[in-house]
Amino acid sequence: MQKLLSYPLSVLYSLCFGLTLVIFHPIQWVCFNLFGYQVHKKSVDALQWSLMRCGNILGTRYSFINKFEIPTNKPLIIVANHQSFHDIYPITWFMRKHHPKFISKIELGKGIPSVSYNLRHGGAALIDRKNPRQSLPALMKFGEYIENNKHAAVIFPEGTRSKTGKPKPFQTRGLEILFKKIPSATVVPITINNSWKMFRYGNFPLGLGNHLTFTVHKPLELATFVNKGDLLESIETTITEHVKH
Repeated sequence: MQKLLSYPLSVLYSLCFGLTLVIFHPIQWVCFNLFGYQVHKKSVDALQWSLMRCGNILGTRYSFINKFEIPTNKPLIIVANHQSFHDIYPITWFMRKHHPKFISKIELGKGIPSVSYNLRHGGAALIDRKNPRQSLPALMKFGEYIENNKHAAVIFPEGTRSKTGKPKPFQTRGLEILFKKIPSATVVPITINNSWKMFRYGNFPLGLGNHLTFTVHKPLELATFVNKGDLLESIETTITEHVKH
């Protein structure tokens, strides 16, 4: 019965989601080109909020659970597990005061209204995973940008999304580069739950009534860890042991 109901709601959601992206594309262009980064960021924040409201059509709820004071005057490295693209816009909204910037596939930098424009102009790192000559310098430049501007780098070390929610082993190369290029960072581990259930039936129809949770764990000061291997292990363990699947 729920799957049957999800068909018309998924159509309505897809229309609203797509229309939101189309509407915000020229808004972003105007904000960025006429008013600069700060006004562009406000338009991006508004986009994320709007995308979450689209999710409400499917009965989706979003909870951001954070018991810690996270500094806004220093760079962050936000590390999270990855279950679907529905991980991205809630993190961008809930962490908006930290200016989150994502590491993304280079293919996403073209062809998607609003999303591609923000990736190209909002400070993200666009990398070609099959080309180390492109990806490594791009990551290093990205890390320097985060360090200098005191923004937040968001990285999903699994590399690809988990379609069942079960965490995949972390690939640490990207994190190691960020550690080197953002030495003053605070590392913020986040566990994401239930995002994968949006696609429990495949790409269509979408799952209904999901409660997506984003749980922030104790922030860690990068500079206090001499052995970065211990830090990597601690981050992965902390995130994955709180994943429910």
